[in-house]
Amino acid sequence: MNHLSSSERCFFQLVHEAVYANPFSDLRRQKDNEIAGLFPGTSGDGEFETTLARVHQHIDRLERQGRASINQYDPNDQELLTSSFLFDLFHRYTDHFDRLILDQLQAGEQSLPAPFVSKAIDELCGWGFDRPMARRYVAMCYQLRRAFFFIDKNLKGRSDSMRRLREDLWNNVFTHNMGLYHRFLWSRMEDFSTMLLGETGSGKGTAAMAIGRSGFIPVDEKKGCFTESFTRCFIALNLSQFPETLIESELFGHRKGAFTGAVDDYEGLFDRCSPHGAIFLDEIGEVGEPIQIKLLQVIQDRFFKRVGDHRPRPFRGRVIAATNRPAEQLIGGQTLREDFYYRLCSDIIIVPPLRQRLGEDAAELEDLIAVVIERIVGEPSSELVALVNKQISRTPGSDYPWPGNVRELEQCVRRILLKQSYSPLATQPAKDLLSTLKNGLESQTLDLKTLVAGYCYCLYQSHGTIEAVARMAGLDRRTAKKHIDTGRQLFSQ
Repeated sequence: MNHLSSSERCFFQLVHEAVYANPFSDLRRQKDNEIAGLFPGTSGDGEFETTLARVHQHIDRLERQGRASINQYDPNDQELLTSSFLFDLFHRYTDHFDRLILDQLQAGEQSLPAPFVSKAIDELCGWGFDRPMARRYVAMCYQLRRAFFFIDKNLKGRSDSMRRLREDLWNNVFTHNMGLYHRFLWSRMEDFSTMLLGETGSGKGTAAMAIGRSGFIPVDEKKGCFTESFTRCFIALNLSQFPETLIESELFGHRKGAFTGAVDDYEGLFDRCSPHGAIFLDEIGEVGEPIQIKLLQVIQDRFFKRVGDHRPRPFRGRVIAATNRPAEQLIGGQTLREDFYYRLCSDIIIVPPLRQRLGEDAAELEDLIAVVIERIVGEPSSELVALVNKQISRTPGSDYPWPGNVRELEQCVRRILLKQSYSPLATQPAKDLLSTLKNGLESQTLDLKTLVAGYCYCLYQSHGTIEAVARMAGLDRRTAKKHIDTGRQLFSQ
């Protein structure tokens, strides 16, 4: 039996700790620097390449000495070498994983060939891994790369709150301890539901997609691909878009003839969800108690029934829910049943509003503008970024609170490209409306319909979104919209 020398053990221990660290954490950056032999706090374009080179040099030395098989070592050394071999293989195949991710996004639901997979499996087997375990490790490498890709690419931001969000999302996929995930939970994550909290337009859907597309997908070595496309692994439904009578059918599906208009069998959200993926229930605070009870039963029992069908159907995916209502409204039965809330909140992740992000680091605005510009024109453009940033500094100005968050910023960029300027909705309600409401209250001449409609319309003028009005007035979205429309008719004459 071989043994690592003390210096080898110290080096491979550092690599092991880096592998198990959250890649968005300060700890991971610290470990990468230590592996590279750099001083703490060193930063630069080439430091990670130095890290990779040093790991590969150590493994190459073991191979030249005929000592590069995990089976030749005791369990402690074997664990360190397993992590180090995987670190080396993962980063040598990063370009292959990235190309597959980009091609799969274009191809859609048909899983694409991945010819490099067999070669990667063979390399692991050459280091002493048995073939089933090698397949699982390659699948996990692909999962790791997808998670990093979607979190890093789609949730940009240098502010502290965004760094925390990226860390939280990674932990939601892999837990805080990669070792525990690998040993116990890699195939059991469907039991962990997630609640995303944040204002409208802050990016809850993007965060949910990063989780949903980052599940473990096995390798099909015979077909030379992964068993499923990750694009099938995330299905979203905005619950506020449907009347209460149709939500149950959209979620669970229905049998032909289950109700008037059900002319065919219909697959609902839970039927279409991949066992390797997740469903995203946006605006969960808008559903009534009967639907909450049925959702609770599905999450607990992992079975559901179509409308008009008594046969239980299995569900194996994860559930991610989101709401723009503040946390204090969710507990105590104000918005969600307590048992439903506590079953949903295995993890609660806060998606920060844009004003908080810019308050922490104003330079984040230019980063976000660059992302939007690249998405619109298909390539980076410092010229367009400078043009848009200059115009925003004039109007609406550096102190603008962005009530519509990132979604509003995206439309602001488009408006500037179209019209050279962006004029947001007034941040204060019209004085004549406030005066009308105040005078009506003092004279006691307002009926309830006019009072509620006027108040909701006043909130809408201040905050610009139906969701904000619903949250502040304690109403569901449809009721808030009805009152806003009434207020517009009454007070816009």
